[in-house]
Amino acid sequence: MTQPFLPLTARSREEAHRTATPLELFFDLCFVVAVAQAGASLVHAVAEGHAGEGVVSYAMVFFAIWWAWMNFSWFASAYDNDDVLYRVVTLVQIAGVLILAAGVSRAFEEHEFLVVYLGYLVMRVALATQWLRAARHAASAEERTMCRRYAGGVLTVQVGWLALLFVPEGAQPWVFLVMALAELAVPVYAEKDAPSTWHPHHIAERYGLFTIIVLGESVAAATVAVKSGVVENDALNELLPIAVGGLLIVFAAWWVYFVVPAHDRLTDSRQGFLWGYGHYVIFMSAAAIGAGLEIAVEQAVGKAHISTLAASASVTIPSAVFLLSVWLLHARYFKVGPAQQAVLPGAALAILLCSFAGRWAVPAAGLVAAAAVAVGVTLTAHNPATRTARPS
Repeated sequence: MTQPFLPLTARSREEAHRTATPLELFFDLCFVVAVAQAGASLVHAVAEGHAGEGVVSYAMVFFAIWWAWMNFSWFASAYDNDDVLYRVVTLVQIAGVLILAAGVSRAFEEHEFLVVYLGYLVMRVALATQWLRAARHAASAEERTMCRRYAGGVLTVQVGWLALLFVPEGAQPWVFLVMALAELAVPVYAEKDAPSTWHPHHIAERYGLFTIIVLGESVAAATVAVKSGVVENDALNELLPIAVGGLLIVFAAWWVYFVVPAHDRLTDSRQGFLWGYGHYVIFMSAAAIGAGLEIAVEQAVGKAHISTLAASASVTIPSAVFLLSVWLLHARYFKVGPAQQAVLPGAALAILLCSFAGRWAVPAAGLVAAAAVAVGVTLTAHNPATRTARPS
């Protein structure tokens, strides 16, 4: 039975059988709403011929989504005591996510970030409250200082984000860049003397689950787009190759991400920071695959007024970025020999070249992604050293 109030003390990094809680899964599920809104806005921007502007807005909004999710996930890995107060504050953060999601389309179309900021404010103030609560129950002066640094850093940077509401539209990306760097610096500063006790297996599972959710959103978005195209435009012949190719890409993305034990890379805080921060690219590209498939479908049925090359690139570019970023973050540390190391970078390059295959670009990219998985499995099976390899 859940207790009303318990000390919010650090959990052990050596704790056995640590898994994601139902509250964490619910938290992730609500974030999908924001991810879906960002993807839909990206589709609209690219389909209307504003690809550059849409990608910049997408990167900005997705950072807010990802960073809020990531901060909660790492805090929960170290301090989740599952009492009533902890649950209530987490539900407040979920409410902030939904507020942020409501402002995504306006941020894209009018560059008006007020609603996004308010949602982000709700999430960040709630998180700072959790850090202050953890500081109150800290077991040492060093841990207390670390928790207070987190709370102070979160609130200070949140004040800095106000600038995004008042600067001219052309300056918004630069303000965003400065504040994003400030956000990234907060954990580095807070943990410079004493690290938080996040759990490697738990963090790896949390990231894996969110990857599955984002890829699932891509499948759902592509399915709705194909269904709409078939029902409204009777374009099954044009859309079937896109559907098959998109499914192969998503299947391959799942396989590539989960083929190696990610927690083995999380040996210390330095590795944890690099791995955790790098997932911004992985999550964003995974979500963008679904948006790209929607764009390809709309272009195929004549709804998107862009070239076939642009529509193809909207799928191939995020697919290539996903493969390359997974390889850079952890897959390469488990590869033995140049042949294995070359599979994912080579597949990423080949997928980019598929952009020039016209209406067959997406199915061609799907076949390349599937072939990369098959080659990787074959090379692993014929090299026993791979099965015992661990990160260097």
